[in-house]
Amino acid sequence: MKDKLLNGLNLILMANFFLVLFGFFWFVVAVLGRAANFPLGLDLWYRLWQPVFTPAIGLLMGGAVLSGIISQIKKRLPFLPNSSKS
Repeated sequence: MKDKLLNGLNLILMANFFLVLFGFFWFVVAVLGRAANFPLGLDLWYRLWQPVFTPAIGLLMGGAVLSGIISQIKKRLPFLPNSSKS
């Protein structure tokens, strides 16, 4: 049960990572388009920044910090069950 929950959480964080990556590349292309006076959706990107990309970046950062904390706890407390199967 715990492994299914962690795998689901990792899947959500991976999808979130690709959403953030997509947003970054969209921003770069839109800024280059704005510099060339060619509209590529920078205004739409600005409207989506606050409700979509800001929480996605926060979730990504929180997941990375939480993952690091969990791995450090597993390293320091060897009696906890490890999810890797060797």
